[in-house]
Amino acid sequence: MKKIFLFVLVSAFSFSSCEKDDICDPKTPTTPRLIIDFYDFENPSVKKNVNSLQVIGEGMTDAVLFNGSPTTNGNRIAIPLKTVGTSTSFRFTLNSNNANPALVDADLIRFNFTTQELFVSRACGYKSLFILNQAAPFVHTDPISANQRWIRLIEVVTRNIDNENEAHINIFF
Repeated sequence: MKKIFLFVLVSAFSFSSCEKDDICDPKTPTTPRLIIDFYDFENPSVKKNVNSLQVIGEGMTDAVLFNGSPTTNGNRIAIPLKTVGTSTSFRFTLNSNNANPALVDADLIRFNFTTQELFVSRACGYKSLFILNQAAPFVHTDPISANQRWIRLIEVVTRNIDNENEAHINIFF
């Protein structure tokens, strides 16, 4: 009887120190990326694929990865914004893999925003939401010449970046 009582007592103390595992479910929405759709400038209702697009953040040497690749040929991309600060700059290089340097073209875009922190859960922590500035949501430049931009028009679809379900920016080229 003494052994059974001791076993029950030890078991009770062992299990009382356990606590629930805090694991963030991979399906939990986290800080959203900026979703950009690409369209044909001549036919604005038609999505257009970019050729060997490479996107590099300011101050970075490595490109944003698209499905594990530093370039993409699609008509939609998702890029991360900085959670610290009020702007993020990227170099968008079209035809980045082309051997002919005359066909490689880069434009710079700085996205201006405010951030808001939102508590998700104890396991997941916080996520950042972004709101593009009303007056100047972006600044578009060309590192070589202003009249040689491959991006011809940038349109803000929605200023609130709180999910990745829809495009936030449309780029026409």
